Amino acid sequence: MTRAFDLTGKVALITGGGGLLGPRHGEAIAEMGGIAVLGDVDLKRAQRAADDIEKAFGVRTGAVRLDVTDQRDLVGVVDAVERDYGAIDILINNAANDPKVGATAGQEFSRVENFSLSAWENDIAVGLTGAFICCQVIGSRMAARNRGVVLNISSDLGIVAPDQRLYAKVGLSRDQQPVKPVTYSVVKHGIIGLTKYLATYWADQNVRVNALAPGGVMAAQSEEFLDRVNSRIPLGRLARPDEYKAAVAFLCSDASSYVTGAVLVADGGRTVW
Repeated sequence: MTRAFDLTGKVALITGGGGLLGPRHGEAIAEMGGIAVLGDVDLKRAQRAADDIEKAFGVRTGAVRLDVTDQRDLVGVVDAVERDYGAIDILINNAANDPKVGATAGQEFSRVENFSLSAWENDIAVGLTGAFICCQVIGSRMAARNRGVVLNISSDLGIVAPDQRLYAKVGLSRDQQPVKPVTYSVVKHGIIGLTKYLATYWADQNVRVNALAPGGVMAAQSEEFLDRVNSRIPLGRLARPDEYKAAVAFLCSDASSYVTGAVLVADGGRTVW
């Protein structure tokens, strides 16, 4: 059975490859013998992560500057990756903005009433339109070769709405309370819709398309926030950054050869409570 997880010689392009989880996705590919290419708008950050992965696992790993919102740029990057590493077998759409909860000039900008159109358009452009562009460019090449895997990274907030009580501040009126911005949920729900559509669209061309919906990850959150969120998770904690690697390896390998259009929820049980 372990042979089904083998990715030796497979080339994976990971968008948002220099962020919080992008390098962990790269580790999952490398640990199974695959070639991970980390794409990020911050090339230095992606290159540092790629160097760490190559050193840790002894597998060729690369980094490229990649702006998922620029289709023309993406085509050039994909051409370069396929020239240098070989045809892309796996696409992991991980790039997204994570709009922060906070206030500016005394006004709670994350609330729907105050949320700027420019912020809306930028978040959608990176997280949803960017995923579509990557699928359009890379998935189409996979379909032409009659093989490939697309893994779209959604979220537990692509399954349920955010519980805004997690962000509440004592002593503030309702219109001053911080909230998780609307774009995060819209993007992550949209990713699931895109996944299901493309899974059926490319099924007859042997391109599998699935989504991973991870829960929150430990990342220096305040004790107050952790107490609140942990009480809403049956397992009682957020995930460690490396706890999604096995799920990524499963969905990117032949271990999931009969799985397409699926959403693997890995959230400690949060969305079932």
